[in-house]
Amino acid sequence: MSSDWRTELAPAQAPAPPSWWPPAPGWWGLALLLAIALGVGLFMWRHPVRVRRRAALRELRQIRAELDDPARTARAIENLLRRFALAQFGRERVARLGGSQWLEFAATVRGGALPPEVGRSLLDTAFGERAPADPTAARQAWLQAAERFVRRAALPRSGSPREGASR
Repeated sequence: MSSDWRTELAPAQAPAPPSWWPPAPGWWGLALLLAIALGVGLFMWRHPVRVRRRAALRELRQIRAELDDPARTARAIENLLRRFALAQFGRERVARLGGSQWLEFAATVRGGALPPEVGRSLLDTAFGERAPADPTAARQAWLQAAERFVRRAALPRSGSPREGASR
C-alpha cells in the first residue's frame, strides 16, 4: 500500500441537494389545514349573525329539553333573549332597557317577534311576580316566541350592523 492512499479512493459523490418542490406530505397537510382555517375564519367574520343565531337556537333547544319548571324556563329564556339582543343590536341600545321598555323593544323587532302578552307573562314568571295559569301552554308560547324573536332579529339588515329594528 502506498503512503498516499487517499489518491487511490473514488471521487466523492455527494447526493444532490434536496429540491424545494414538491413539498413533503406533511407540508401539503399543513397547507390544507391553513386553507380550511382561513375559510372558516372568513365565513365567521363575514357572517357573525348566522353564528349568533345558530348558537341562540341551540341554547333554546337545550332549554326546551332540560327545563320543566316554569320559573327556571322563563329566567333562562329571558336571559338568552337579553344576551342575544345585546349581541345583535348593541349594548348602547339594549342594555338600559328594562321591564315595559324591554317588552316594547322586543315587540317592535321585525314586526312583533315577541308579542307583548307573551313577553309580559315571561317577565312576570321569570321575576316571580306571578305564575301562569297554564304553565305548559305558557312555556310553549315562550319558547315559540323566543325562537321567532331570534330568527327574525337575526335577519340581514341594510345599513350599519347596529341599525336595529327599523323594519
